[in-house]
Amino acid sequence: MAPAITLAAEAPKLSAANTGFMLICSALVMLMTPGLAFFYGGMVRVKSTLNMLMMSFISLGIVTILWVLYGFSMAFGTDSGSLIGWNSDWLGLSNIGLTQLWDGYTIPIFVFMVFQLMFAIITPALISGALADRVKFSAWALFITLWATVVYFPVAHWVWGAGGWAFELGVIDFAGGTAVHINAGAAALGVILVIGKRVGFKRDPMRPHSLPLVMLGAGLLWFGWFGFNAGSWLGNDDGVGALMFVNTQVATAAAMLAWLAYEKIRHGAFTTLGAASGAVAGLVAITPSGGAVSPLGAIAVGVIAGVLCAMAVGLKYKFGYDDSLDVVGVHLVGGVVGSLLIGFFASGHGQSDVEGLFYGGGLTQFWKQCAGVFAVLAYSLIVSAILAFILDKTIGMRVTEDDEIAGIDQAEHAETAYDFSGAGGGAAKTAAVAAAVAGAESKKVDA
Repeated sequence: MAPAITLAAEAPKLSAANTGFMLICSALVMLMTPGLAFFYGGMVRVKSTLNMLMMSFISLGIVTILWVLYGFSMAFGTDSGSLIGWNSDWLGLSNIGLTQLWDGYTIPIFVFMVFQLMFAIITPALISGALADRVKFSAWALFITLWATVVYFPVAHWVWGAGGWAFELGVIDFAGGTAVHINAGAAALGVILVIGKRVGFKRDPMRPHSLPLVMLGAGLLWFGWFGFNAGSWLGNDDGVGALMFVNTQVATAAAMLAWLAYEKIRHGAFTTLGAASGAVAGLVAITPSGGAVSPLGAIAVGVIAGVLCAMAVGLKYKFGYDDSLDVVGVHLVGGVVGSLLIGFFASGHGQSDVEGLFYGGGLTQFWKQCAGVFAVLAYSLIVSAILAFILDKTIGMRVTEDDEIAGIDQAEHAETAYDFSGAGGGAAKTAAVAAAVAGAESKKVDA
């Protein structure tokens, strides 16, 4: 009898469908950063609108260049000690073939690289909401550069890089609960503990200047998040990406309704800001968990996150830290909630066969999630605070008190968001007054 012939497993081939799908998802994730800029920009006072927009947009520039030069290599290169990656062939994206595939997948390395780039861009942009009204733009740009290098790139390797300690431990983070949201939320807390409160915090009204802008931003975030989440499966062949897409919608809807119900009971009104914030809380919480839970589980994740995040945003007044736009209350708390709930609601029928406590799997996965959550939280908080302290003591992190009171837009950008000179001011106002006076005089003559 002839000897048996063992055939090697057929190597993956480039899939035009998956490649196109991932490029679309990458574009959707890119759109989230301008969406975030609108979301944050509407929540600040009018005198800080442009600065808030620019704090997100500058991340598109800085992080893109860092990612090309060395960030991609640090995050996804060959593992070293389970803490960092490195691949000298990827410096400047050199020595990468046009059709060279990402290991084990049917998409080119360039496609995986650009998809992950969009994650790297939005993560530091998330931090900016906590620092509204008071940070020098030059200091913020330098902080982004340093933070992406020493915090985001290593943490991304821990969580998603082959050989990263959290990845090897089995911590589940489908699309960024730890690497993105807990990372950014903890960083925000670390920085604001160093730079202090806004002038007038807890004394002056600091209401959003444009709730329509907030809702527009929330809508763009919700839309882009489908690419953020469903695209993280890196293909569309087995239905897991479709499950994540469904769970993204379901959890977001549940969280929005839960937040609105909470604020109606607690404060007596359904607010547009509450609807937008609740939706974002649901998006944050389902990001790590959506590939592991069922749609019913996604409803539970959304409801729990919506209520807990709504409760958490008030903690800044109790404890006295000035988280301007509730980055800690929504992203840190939402990321922790979504990541830990995997240990309870993982169904075993999604991205893996891991089962949570409510599906008979015990608490094994919960403890793994705890390890990932609290390691990222502690590392990001401590290192971010150190970076902010160094910058504050050298170049200074904050604008002057006079500039903050007068408006950071004019001080840092020499612009204002809105020009009212042609709407009831200047020559138009003078003409209106003159017409009114002439009309009054005419009536007197007629009488």
